[in-house]
Amino acid sequence: MHPMLNIAIKAARRAGTIINRASLDLERLSVARKGPRDYVTEVDRASEESIVETLRTAYPDHAVLGEEYGLQGPEQAEFQWIIDPLDGTTNFIHGLPNYAVSIALAQRGQITQAVVYDPSRNELFTASRGSGTFLNDRRIRVSGRTRYSEALLGAHWPKSGDVDAGGGRFRQLADGSTGVRRLGSTVLDLAYVAAGRLDGFCGVRLKPWDLAAGSLLVQEAGGLVADFDGEQGWQDSGNVLAGSPKIFTQMLAALQLKQD
Repeated sequence: MHPMLNIAIKAARRAGTIINRASLDLERLSVARKGPRDYVTEVDRASEESIVETLRTAYPDHAVLGEEYGLQGPEQAEFQWIIDPLDGTTNFIHGLPNYAVSIALAQRGQITQAVVYDPSRNELFTASRGSGTFLNDRRIRVSGRTRYSEALLGAHWPKSGDVDAGGGRFRQLADGSTGVRRLGSTVLDLAYVAAGRLDGFCGVRLKPWDLAAGSLLVQEAGGLVADFDGEQGWQDSGNVLAGSPKIFTQMLAALQLKQD
């Protein structure tokens, strides 16, 4: 296993311990709003601080981009860690066990290492570029389902009205499948695509820390990741499709069928 991946796993597990401890007493949790339907807790901050400390102790020359504290370290660093200390905060504060820690490493802008850790289930998803994707040390692959009508999709549409945006593009995507699940944690959605639990995923206006680790998990598990035009602009736009090759192709066709 790559030494940098080992450090990321160590950081993710430490953060998971903080999250699990806090989950036992949610009534005492301090919660603040960052925006409409966007929450942050002291656990998000403590988790990020723990991750940054672990990463920068091991690699003081690396930069870290985190959801809560922004960029720490040199802006032009060759290596940049991209972290979401608690993706699924709304689920967490409601006691709904669907949230995760996400840590990715970019070298000169290319994601090379990825960890997504679900502390409530003790599920650890990992990937190194060129070496495949693993769940708790077991190799995983995207699903082999081929019929779009049988596909189960994950989605991140910020508001229910977005389903009807763009002349019904997302409605077309949803209606053609067997079902769409909005589980509330993008990083877990992408991990589940990698594991074949979901056949595809569609996300709108996502952030780098939502996508960095999960995108590598999907790609190394044999899946595809692109923007709504089938291009590689998703890192800039935050609009992303991910899935097994056959389902991905049909998702893309469904989206492009109903454009304004």
